[in-house]
Amino acid sequence: MHALDILGDPVRRRIVELLADGELAAGEVGRAVQREFGISQPAVSQHLKVLRESGFASVRSEGTRRLYALEPEPIAEAAEWFTPFERFWRPRLDALGTELARSARARRIAAAEPARPGSAASDSAASESAASDSAAPQTNASNKET
Repeated sequence: MHALDILGDPVRRRIVELLADGELAAGEVGRAVQREFGISQPAVSQHLKVLRESGFASVRSEGTRRLYALEPEPIAEAAEWFTPFERFWRPRLDALGTELARSARARRIAAAEPARPGSAASDSAASESAASDSAAPQTNASNKET
């Protein structure tokens, strides 16, 4: 079976995601998958068996527990299959990276520059100051009692 055939099943993809964070006991995997997909423990065991037999997962015993771990080779095989198709998204991802870097640079420069008179930042600060002045209670001679 091809790596993508194995990963085509959403339950197996989820198990692979869980195992990507590190080794887990079969019971932990079972509880998570049963809760998310509403399938039985025997069905989870069958998915673990498929992952084990296809080389995606390895299992070892520790006392009464069976600990599953992800094997990197089949994941690399699946990633390798996508390599010829990267030309469809790589330029867009590169362009996104460039725009994110430009935006971050512009924010750093703006944060490092002090507000200059006539700049948008100083105009904003001046209008905020004026707004707070107008909100303050004003007293004048005509309001005083005699």
